[in-house]
Amino acid sequence: MREVVLDIETTGLEYKEGHKIIEIACVELLNYVPTGKTYHTFVNPERENSLSAKEKHGISDDFLRDKKLFKDVAPFFLKFINNSPIVAHNGLYFDIPFLNYELKLNNIKILNNSVIDTLVLAKKKFPTSPANLDALCRRFDIDLSSRKTHGALIDSKLLAKVYLELKGGQQPNLILNPKDDKKRKEEINISEKKILKDRKFVLSNEDTKNHKDFLKKIKNPIWNQYN
Repeated sequence: MREVVLDIETTGLEYKEGHKIIEIACVELLNYVPTGKTYHTFVNPERENSLSAKEKHGISDDFLRDKKLFKDVAPFFLKFINNSPIVAHNGLYFDIPFLNYELKLNNIKILNNSVIDTLVLAKKKFPTSPANLDALCRRFDIDLSSRKTHGALIDSKLLAKVYLELKGGQQPNLILNPKDDKKRKEEINISEKKILKDRKFVLSNEDTKNHKDFLKKIKNPIWNQYN
């Protein structure tokens, strides 16, 4: 089962106020486990970041000026996610609405993928505990040392680990390669069908004599009491 973990950074919190996307990152999952395939790009928003956004992600306006516009990166982004379910933290109320706003602005068909919101999953599982990404990483003992500031690629990789834990954690015998799975099953069948030959142990004449002599030394043996 293919899913795509998604995260974005923006110039501010509200697209209704004209804020724009400045970074998009995606991590591909198969059966809840990252495959190593990612999509990542920065975007020129053609406007300045809000002060609060700069403090959060640390991306400067100067850095973004020579980056591609959203309309130029959108085809590559859409090709990567394809029709796979999207996993995002607060995705239903932040990431997806922001992306659809930008897609509409550029006359591109909006996203119709199913969305798995890990914030909703976390609140259901831990209703009285903090459910932000930092708190969930600490709960599941996921290393946060790489997260000095918010970044879409770092956050999407961390979220992939959190999502796996929210789904029950990685199974120790998880097999992603069907060929390996088939080989393993064949090995099990071979071991189950293997039948050991009977082994016969023959006593020597000396062993038989020693045994009989030993039995004669036993006084009133129990097997004679029932004769």
